[in-house]
Amino acid sequence: MHDLVIRGGTVVDGTGAPAVRADVAVDGERVVAVGADVGRGRREVDAEGRHVLPGWVDVHSHYDGQATWDPLLAPSGPGGVTTTVMGNCGVGFAPVRPADHQALITLMEGVEDVPGTALWEGLPWTWETFPEYLDSLAAMPRVLDVAALLPHSAVRAYVMGAEESVRGVATEAQTAEMAQIVAQSVAAGAIGLSTSRTKLHLAADGSPVPGSFVEIDELLALAHGVAAGGGGMLQLVTDWSRDDPAREFAWMRRLAEESGQPLSFSLAQFDETPRHHERLLSLLAEARADGVAMHAGVGSRPVGMLIDLESRIHPFSHRPTYRALAELPVDERRRRMRDPQVRTAVLAEESEGLGRFWAPRMRDFANMYPLGDPPDYEPPASRSVEALANGRTPDEVAYDLMTEGTGWLYFPFINYSDGSLDAQLQMMRHPATVLSLADGGAHCGLICDATAPTFQLTHWVRDRDRGERLGLEEAVHLQTGRTAALWGLADRGVLAPGMRADLNVVDLDALRLLPPRWTADLPAGGRRLLQDVEGYDATFLAGRMTWSHGEPTGERPGRVVRTARPPATV
Repeated sequence: MHDLVIRGGTVVDGTGAPAVRADVAVDGERVVAVGADVGRGRREVDAEGRHVLPGWVDVHSHYDGQATWDPLLAPSGPGGVTTTVMGNCGVGFAPVRPADHQALITLMEGVEDVPGTALWEGLPWTWETFPEYLDSLAAMPRVLDVAALLPHSAVRAYVMGAEESVRGVATEAQTAEMAQIVAQSVAAGAIGLSTSRTKLHLAADGSPVPGSFVEIDELLALAHGVAAGGGGMLQLVTDWSRDDPAREFAWMRRLAEESGQPLSFSLAQFDETPRHHERLLSLLAEARADGVAMHAGVGSRPVGMLIDLESRIHPFSHRPTYRALAELPVDERRRRMRDPQVRTAVLAEESEGLGRFWAPRMRDFANMYPLGDPPDYEPPASRSVEALANGRTPDEVAYDLMTEGTGWLYFPFINYSDGSLDAQLQMMRHPATVLSLADGGAHCGLICDATAPTFQLTHWVRDRDRGERLGLEEAVHLQTGRTAALWGLADRGVLAPGMRADLNVVDLDALRLLPPRWTADLPAGGRRLLQDVEGYDATFLAGRMTWSHGEPTGERPGRVVRTARPPATV
């Protein structure tokens, strides 16, 4: 008699092996049998007509603050994610001295677009060191497991002081102290170290991320600190030379080789250098052929801004007539905007004070699309606002789309240089990449990609009509067994005897991503975008049902993962 038997489903086990009709038996936190005759269970779940999959393993999130106050971690929790890795991109909240709380909040607010007021209200600050931060996380039961990288920016600020850490050069003694903190943090459960070297990442006050300008010697010292603590992942994001990304890749390869630690960097397709990802994939293949443990984290859909009338910035947000209406409730605002006189007035005006970054983007109607319901993340050029004009101006089309229907516009600005997701598919399928960049907990006001694992099934497996699809087994493997193995989460990601009983029971035909919505559920009434999903019958973590048909069950077996050891060779 088992604790749990999930009966009669189609099991996709996360290895890439063909799906089979089978039962899954669970005792305690572990799967004990997968097959046709597993015996009876004290509790049985009927999965007839459903697919039984491992829980999603998401290795790129920013729940560092939210995880201290929110046990549900939406939108990842309701979307089948059972393990998430936070602390990416060099930003986080430990270690920290009390005098530097403001600096770390300002950094997270700017880099990851998390409302500063929510962080001030929500963070309990019951820690100073990183081990104490992990202990604070462990004190809260939650619906999924969390693992944390140690953020370089916080370590630098802790040792050098927040102001000096931004551009200052660390002394030999300071570098040694930072390396010691890294070693102690990894020994206590940090699964690696993260850093950022991109101009895209700026604090809310406009200052760069601490660590953006450090020399390779400091990074090497900290990487050796990771090794001294027991080993872990080196995760980073950087800008690439427009001429040839090989220069940046060379120091990354050196970092991985000399430290003996695996390294993961973020990879995407940018309009300015639309073929650079191919060059980097080639360099990765060469490094891995030489035994260097490196891989690239890639997304599964474009990085795209979601824009409607509640967005802080949209094509009409800085026009005088609209500004006079901006404080009205959104339904009343939309009603007033449909008045022909108001429409004529807004369309006749120019935006005022939009800024050099936003002004051209809010008029780039050739790369702006109606999002639709269900949301379309791979729209053809014929669906752009510009193409839909057909006798009207693009301004008029955008205005009418925003005041009617779902009201959402979609602006894909990364991973969409070719007007399709073919380059994305190339990156996803490369043997030197891992699915990443869902960014749960971040970009609260413009982007909501934490539902990307579900997108694996809805778009890449079932619905894509503009090119090749992924097979079901391949798509599940990429987001479970593969992510877990490359990040050293060796006890999960696969449905097999001895593995963690983290799994999803999914109605693949009913699986659906809904249009995004605004909510003010962060501390201090902080606003953010959420995207709901349908089609998950149940999610189990460590053998306990945490979600049932989109609702939390009250079970919270989630814990802090402290034992990830990614493979140091390939």
